[in-house]
Amino acid sequence: MRIIAVANQKGGVGKTTTAINMATALAAVKKKTLLIDLDPQGNATTGLGIERAARKIGSYELLFGAHPVSECILPTSIPGLDVVPSSIDLAGAEIELVTVERREWRLRDALASLAGYDYVVIDSPPSLNLLTLNTLVAAQSVLIPLQCEFYALEGLSLLTRTIERVKKAFNPGLDIAGLALTMVDRRNNLSTQVEEDVRAHFGSLVFKTVIPRNVRVSEAPSFGLPALVYDHRCVGSQAYMDLAKELLRRERKREEESHG
Repeated sequence: MRIIAVANQKGGVGKTTTAINMATALAAVKKKTLLIDLDPQGNATTGLGIERAARKIGSYELLFGAHPVSECILPTSIPGLDVVPSSIDLAGAEIELVTVERREWRLRDALASLAGYDYVVIDSPPSLNLLTLNTLVAAQSVLIPLQCEFYALEGLSLLTRTIERVKKAFNPGLDIAGLALTMVDRRNNLSTQVEEDVRAHFGSLVFKTVIPRNVRVSEAPSFGLPALVYDHRCVGSQAYMDLAKELLRRERKREEESHG
């Protein structure tokens, strides 16, 4: 089972959209997938069509050990994809976690008994707080969505430093799965310039596949559907399928190298 955190402390970079559609794409290629919504905003849960009334047990209860992981999972309308929903209670978790024993390890400990999944995708909050720290300690790799705009690189250096610290202090096996460029508009000179800068700086760490700015991808959450289900033929959906395949190729290569 591979656990992938989707993280970026900067909001509005397509983090939740990437988490939802990557999880859906993995399920589409017959990988049994669990999406954990660890963002108090709960957008990933909403984007998968989970009604508020159904969110009685979720990631808050999981973190605080009120229920085992098996009781926190809900099925979605997508075959092969389940979700641990977020709820408003998660908003206070940051403060509550401060005094809890093994506060950085809560999620990792809670997932120790999880079985039956090929991939776990965790949508973390858009900040570098204890919830994000729990995500990074529980994960084996981090997928970083990066919007092609001026401030993107500034926030990225802070995130990569945090990942390095987590790796040293808590999770030596953690690595960066890759950087996914989102909301790319090739008609825009700035978008192209940022892409060139990111590729020059991070090289092969940046996925070849880019996610274009796409109206259908933006519309999908309001229907409670991933873009891949809402309109699987649109360019955004196709890009997320390609990104998932590229991720799987990287995972296979990493596995071969570790065994080789």
